[in-house]
Amino acid sequence: MTNNKVLATVKSYTIITIGLLLYVLAWSIFILPNHLVGGGVTGLAAVIQYCTGFNISYSYFIINAFLLLIAMKILGPSFGVKTVYAMVVVTLMLRFIPGMIPADFIQIIAIDNGKLLSVILGGTISALGISLTFSQGGSSGGTDIIALIVTKYRAISPGRVILICDIVIIGTSLLVPTEGSWGERIANLVYGYVMAGVFGYAVDLFVQGSKQSVQILIFSKKSEKIADRIANDVHRGVTALDGTGWYTKNKTTVLVTVVRKHELKFLLNLIKQEDPDAFLSVGSVTAVYGSGFEVIKK
Repeated sequence: MTNNKVLATVKSYTIITIGLLLYVLAWSIFILPNHLVGGGVTGLAAVIQYCTGFNISYSYFIINAFLLLIAMKILGPSFGVKTVYAMVVVTLMLRFIPGMIPADFIQIIAIDNGKLLSVILGGTISALGISLTFSQGGSSGGTDIIALIVTKYRAISPGRVILICDIVIIGTSLLVPTEGSWGERIANLVYGYVMAGVFGYAVDLFVQGSKQSVQILIFSKKSEKIADRIANDVHRGVTALDGTGWYTKNKTTVLVTVVRKHELKFLLNLIKQEDPDAFLSVGSVTAVYGSGFEVIKK
């Protein structure tokens, strides 16, 4: 048991590190060279670097450390080791990785292809990295901490607090000096909001994509055979409900089951094998908790 726990811990931190590496690479290749601004503490640190030349890694660490100290004072020492680990790793990566990437590579893959493509690729890759971190219970801190502090005293959802923070942070991109006109600053502002949208959508897709579930109602004269196949072949629970066809007034059995979205095609083929005339209703569900699905967290 001890060895298994050690291996699980090593695996978890390895995945977190890979996720953080993807996040930093997205910023180092696509976002920073184009003088773009994203959300979160990284975005604020990027604005500081553009305006003053103060390295993004130092600003990132100082702001996050300050927020952690405030959070520990207000919320108590409830932050896990993984949050501190992620903060330190991102700081080190932001300090050294940008200098390790060849300038010609950045020019070809990011700058020459334009800011719009960089926004899409940067937002998507950074979202993938953060999603990997989230999947292992990690967090990069930042605006998440602000959200926890605000929601303790105000009836505001954490998502709304984070959204407001990102809007304000990206809005500060107007303060970044550029060689062009105000039109260029406004364009960068729009790019920042587009990237925030891409990032948010991609995180939801990566985090929730593998967890999407569907609920199926099955009306069939061969409900017993179908129920047995679902239990034995799909290994999912199924509930039989007594029903009455209102038009025919005939008694019928309605089967209810919930499966992952990627299991749906297999289940439909199974039902078709047993009863090609079965009537089905398939609906997406927001979340499923219980055996074989998600666990309700404290």
